[in-house]
Amino acid sequence: MVAALELYLDTDATRRIRVLWDALESEGVQSLRSLLGQRHRPHMSLAVAPRLDPEQVAGALTGLVVAAPLRLDFQCAGQFVGRVLWLGPAPTAELLAHQASVYDRLTGAGVAVSKHYRPGRWVPHCTLSMRVPNVLMAASVRRCLEVLPIDATVVGAAVVDHARDIVRPLP
Repeated sequence: MVAALELYLDTDATRRIRVLWDALESEGVQSLRSLLGQRHRPHMSLAVAPRLDPEQVAGALTGLVVAAPLRLDFQCAGQFVGRVLWLGPAPTAELLAHQASVYDRLTGAGVAVSKHYRPGRWVPHCTLSMRVPNVLMAASVRRCLEVLPIDATVVGAAVVDHARDIVRPLP
C-alpha cells in the first residue's frame, strides 16, 4: 500500500467524480469508490510514498498552505501502465509550482517521495480506477470524456494512509 498527500476538491467536482465512479462500477470497472471499504474520496495527490509520517509531513510543510485554493480544469482522461485510469487537469504554472514547493519541503525534511512525484516527472491526475480490465479500457475512457470538462477548486488537504487508518488534515 501507499500513503499520499492528497488535495480535495469542492462539492460539485467531488459529486461529479463520484457519479463517474458509479458509472464505471455499473460497467464492470472497479473504481476508487469500492476500494478499501469506500474510504477514498476524489482527490489529486501531490506526493506519494510507501509510508508517510503525518507529523513529519506536517512539520515539513509548516507555514505553507497545502490546500491553496487552486483552480483545476480537468480536461483529459488518461491511462498509466498497470490499467490505471485517471482524469487530468491542465498543468498550470501555478499548480506545478505548488507541487514542486511541497516536494522540495518534503524531501528537504528527509521524507522519501516516489520518483514519479518529482517536479518535471509528476503528472497531475485524479485516479478513477487502478484495475480497469483491458477489454473495458477504451469504453472507460469514452465514459470519462462524456463528463469532461470538470472545473474544480481545491478545498482541503490531508496526509492519508488507508492501510494504517491515517487521515491527518493539513492547512
